[in-house]
Amino acid sequence: MTTVTESPGFLRSATGGLPRPFWVLFAGTLVNRLGTMVEPFIGIYLTQARGMSLAAAGLVMTMFGVGSLLSQPFAGWLADHFGRRVTLAGAMVATAVTFIALGYTTSVHGITVAMLVLGLVVDAYRPASQALVADLVSPEDRPRAFGLLFWAVNLGFSIAMVAGGWLAEAGFTTLFWIDAVTCLIFGVLVWRAIPETRPDRSEATPGRFADVLRDKAMVAFFVISLIFAFVYLQAYTTLPLAMSEQGMPTSAYGMAMAVNGLLIVIVQPLTNTWMSRRDPSAVLAVGFSVVGVGLALTAFVSSTPGYAVTVAVWTLGEVVTAGVAGAIVATLAPAHLRGRYSGLYGLAWSGGGMLAPLAGTRLLAVSPILLWLVVGGLALVAAAGQLVLGPVIRRRSRVQEVAPAE
Repeated sequence: MTTVTESPGFLRSATGGLPRPFWVLFAGTLVNRLGTMVEPFIGIYLTQARGMSLAAAGLVMTMFGVGSLLSQPFAGWLADHFGRRVTLAGAMVATAVTFIALGYTTSVHGITVAMLVLGLVVDAYRPASQALVADLVSPEDRPRAFGLLFWAVNLGFSIAMVAGGWLAEAGFTTLFWIDAVTCLIFGVLVWRAIPETRPDRSEATPGRFADVLRDKAMVAFFVISLIFAFVYLQAYTTLPLAMSEQGMPTSAYGMAMAVNGLLIVIVQPLTNTWMSRRDPSAVLAVGFSVVGVGLALTAFVSSTPGYAVTVAVWTLGEVVTAGVAGAIVATLAPAHLRGRYSGLYGLAWSGGGMLAPLAGTRLLAVSPILLWLVVGGLALVAAAGQLVLGPVIRRRSRVQEVAPAE
C-alpha cells in the first residue's frame, strides 16, 4: 500500500510543474541521443572502414575538436541573435546532412572537411537548448529540468552504445543514417512544437560577447568548468589507455564504464528533486570532490572489479552535479545574453575535450599514479573555487527571484 500511494507523489515531485515545450525538448533530446552511434565509434570507422593510419585518424579527430571549440560561442550568438528555435532546429538539420555526407565520403581531404563541419554543427544545439530551458522554466525548477535532460542524454547514449556496437559489425553506413534520421526528428519536433522564447530584441539591451567576458563571475565559472571538464574527460580519454597499459582487454573498460550508465539511469532520477532544492554551489562542489576522489582512487587499482568500483564512486559525483551547472549559467546570464553565456560554458567543455588527451597522455607517460593524483587534486581545486564563487551566485539568484515580481 505504501509503495502505491507514494509513487505518484514521487513522480509529481520529479516531473510536475514543467511546461509542455520543455517535455518536447526532453523527448527530442532522448530521441537524438538514442541515435548517437557514429561519434563513439568514429576512430574505429576511420581506421577500419576507411583504412587510415592511427596518426591520420588522430589528425581528423582533432579537426572535429577544433570545430567543436569554435561552435559553442558562435551557436550562442546565433541563439541570442536569431532565436533559440531556429538555431536548435537548424543545427539538427545541418548535423543530419553532415552525417550523410561523411558516411559516403571516401577521400581523406573530404573526410577531414566533413569532420570539421561535424564538429561545428553536432553540438551547436547546446547553447540554444540551455537558453530554452532558462527561458521556459522558473529559477527554482531549473536544476530539476536540467537534471532531467542530463538523464535523457545518458539513457539514450547508453542504449546507443550497445546498439551501435552491434550494428557496426554489419557496416557503418547504417549508423550514419540512424544518427541523421534522429537528428532530423529532433529538429522537426523543435520547429513544430516549441515556440520561440528569445526576449523581444526591441525591449532588450543590446549585448555582445564582450559583455559576457566582463562578467567576472561568469569568467570565473568558465575557468572552474574548464578545470572540471579536463578532470572528468580523463575517464573517456586516458582511462582506457591506462587500463590497456596494464594489459587489460578493451572489454574490461567497457564493463567498468557500464557501471557509469547504469548508476546514472537508476540513481539520478531518485536524487534529482532533492538536489535541486540545495544550494547549487555547495552541490556542485560536493560533486566535483566526489568525482576527484573516484578518479584519484584509480591510481590504486589494477583489476576490472577495482576499476568498476572507482567508476561507481566518480559516477555518484557526476550524478550530484547533474543539471546544476546549467542552472548556474541561467542564474548568471541576463535574459538577452543566455545563448552567449551558454556558449561560453560549452566552450569550457570543448576546451576540456581538447586538453584532456593532450595533457592527460603526457602525465600517463610519466606515471599513472601521478596522472590520477593530479586529476584528483584539480577536482578539489575546482570545488574550492566553486565554494568561493557561491555567494555571488546566491546574490544573482535573489535578484532573479525579485525581478519577476517587480
